[in-house]
Amino acid sequence: MTGLTGVDVAARVGAGLTNGVSSASSRSLWQIVRANVLTLVNAIVGVSFVSLLVLGQWKDALFGLTAVGNAVIGVTQEYRAKRLLDRLAILESPHARVVRDGVIQVIDRGDVVRDDVLMLRVGDQVTADATILDSQGLEVDESLLTGESSSVAKGSGAEVLSGSGVVAGHGSARVVRVGAEAFANRISVEAKRFSLVSSEVRNGLNRVLRWVSWALLPLVLIVANGQMQARGGWAQAFSTGTWSSAVVGTIASVIGVIPFGLVLLTSVAFAVSAVRLARHKALIQELAAVEVLARVDVLCLDKTGTLTDGRIVFDATHQVGGTPPRGWHRALAWFGADVEANATAKCLAERFLSDGALQPVDSVGFTSVRRWSAVTFGADRAAGTWVLGPSDVVLGQDASHRDEAETVATALAATGLRTLVLAHGSTPPSRYDGRIGLPSDLVPVLVLTFRERVRPEAARTLAYFRDQGVALKIISGDDPRTVAAVARELGFEAREGYDARELPTDLDLMAEVLEEQMVFGRVTPAQKRELVLALRRRGHTIAMTGDGVNDALALKEADIGVTLDSAAAPAKAVSRLVLLDGRLDRLPTVVAEGRRVIANIERISILFLTKTVYVMSISLVFGALLWGFPFLSRQLSAVDGLTIGIPAFFLAIMANPRRYRPGLLRRSLMFAGPAGLIIGAIVVGLNVFSRVSCCFTGGAVQSSSVLVLSLVGLWILVVVARPVNLRRMTIIGAMYAGLVLLFTLSTLRDFFTLEWPPTSLVWASLVLSVAGGVAVEVVSRLQARRRL
Repeated sequence: MTGLTGVDVAARVGAGLTNGVSSASSRSLWQIVRANVLTLVNAIVGVSFVSLLVLGQWKDALFGLTAVGNAVIGVTQEYRAKRLLDRLAILESPHARVVRDGVIQVIDRGDVVRDDVLMLRVGDQVTADATILDSQGLEVDESLLTGESSSVAKGSGAEVLSGSGVVAGHGSARVVRVGAEAFANRISVEAKRFSLVSSEVRNGLNRVLRWVSWALLPLVLIVANGQMQARGGWAQAFSTGTWSSAVVGTIASVIGVIPFGLVLLTSVAFAVSAVRLARHKALIQELAAVEVLARVDVLCLDKTGTLTDGRIVFDATHQVGGTPPRGWHRALAWFGADVEANATAKCLAERFLSDGALQPVDSVGFTSVRRWSAVTFGADRAAGTWVLGPSDVVLGQDASHRDEAETVATALAATGLRTLVLAHGSTPPSRYDGRIGLPSDLVPVLVLTFRERVRPEAARTLAYFRDQGVALKIISGDDPRTVAAVARELGFEAREGYDARELPTDLDLMAEVLEEQMVFGRVTPAQKRELVLALRRRGHTIAMTGDGVNDALALKEADIGVTLDSAAAPAKAVSRLVLLDGRLDRLPTVVAEGRRVIANIERISILFLTKTVYVMSISLVFGALLWGFPFLSRQLSAVDGLTIGIPAFFLAIMANPRRYRPGLLRRSLMFAGPAGLIIGAIVVGLNVFSRVSCCFTGGAVQSSSVLVLSLVGLWILVVVARPVNLRRMTIIGAMYAGLVLLFTLSTLRDFFTLEWPPTSLVWASLVLSVAGGVAVEVVSRLQARRRL
């Protein structure tokens, strides 16, 4: 074989028929920055921040730090996900061995062109899809690509896929597909498609921010007009210079509507959970993935490498043909210790220990073409020839007890076990003209069964998810009977698996089968992805476990992909959760952590959304009445810190065992909406009282507004923190103490421009605060009754 000439290669390079592909994911750094920074909310915040700095009101511009923090966290998370995808590599070998101009050359894999002749040796990775030209015992491991757990013999004319590895023999192959058309690159390009985990918490926050964004523009106009009219109109405000205080008031109302702290604390809660899970050897690759596993209702499990550790173990011996000849266990010990034994025969060494005393007079090693191995002993205690292989290969048509052995082997194989037959004869294997033949007098002695070794923690982990009401689906590229056998060992009532070759191609029809069946075999990589898509179309939240390249697309399409640290690099790159020590029993810990995060974020979201509602309602009412906004931005920040920010931080990281219930945003708004309107009504009522009295200064009214807002806000904190324990009581008590210091410590009073109101205004504030607290309590109890 001379391979391509230099002219041939140049022509193919000119036509773009090379094996080079882009290594970048589908989203650039600029796109990530633009999505997180150049938003309508950030534009309003940026203008407000700069305006306050220009006006010299830096004390009121502290909200800018939170906004910057949110943007930095968002960019960092997404850029980290992008880098993981950029490093995704199915083709790990950087070089390929090709024949060009009659000479074997080693070139970069990206320089391989179509019609190149690849020279394949043990340990090589196939760098492009090719057709075998010549095979000398060539065997290829395609398990990472196809899910098949055993190597595949490749003869002349067979196709070999890029990404597979040569495990035996050698040969040559002509490249038929390169670049984006090659199998490994097609998977790689699809896997590198940028996407973020579907987080209910994050989606809910984004929805709120969109609503707020649309509401901000009309709100700004209403509040700005009210501020100017309260100062005598636009013309007088600009002529007297009071327009600057009007701008400060407008900014205070606008910024108060945006729940910056909720976004920031959500990221903090996710980050704390990620650190906690790292201690349990569970690596979260995207922070929002912490909560996803807690709301999964279907768990799809790949068998090989996930439920099983990929190793074959000896199961049992089954006698056929009467009493076996003496020494059969010594023969099995020899097969297990043979240096040329395949993986199945090697596992015999764990059960049958060789003493090394027997020396064979003849032996035949196993090959995938021959499919059997043999050994001949001259010693009395194991005399004769022993042959190990499949019954249909080892036993001839006229072998005694052949039918019995095949009947036993077939029945055992139907249960999902792998079978081999140990046969015995008195003559050695025949050799003629370089060919090796079986002895003619073989008699079956034993049927040996083998099974995959199930991970010890798999059964109790799956039992946990069943108890939690999570539907389980076991999928594999192996024979359905083999998959069903593993399922039974894990406690499933699976008589036989469903052959995925019979699955309908229509996703709706496929979903109907998935609802009924639990165990699937002969599943192709494309079907694994379709299974996930079909289930998601039915509204399920899907977790997918896998470890091979063949699992990558399904892992990516699932709501959360879970893999082991020993998994293929592409599987780890697209998975959101990596179990670093390979133990499935880490998953319940992740579920518990996700539940804690969701339950705590629901608590703190009530606090922040309540603030959004009351600031918006106060802004609209005061703007419509042409009154000045009753708070400075720094005063709102102080109330925010005492009633929301500081306590929310601690609430977000506390233990919370409550099970997940869908509808987080809806439940939060059902409480936050009425509670916010109650606070808005209380603040408006206080200002109406002060205007009717006509004897209070602007500073006193402003300070009393801060007082009433703080007291009702703290009672909402009490309601949200229930059930109250010592830690939560400590936090609540500290916040009440902070409110006292805010009004009594001169340094704080001066910084936040506060004063102690007159007695009558204090009493009015207390009465209205009690009324507000009672109204909030009624809303809380009504909502609790509705949940029941």
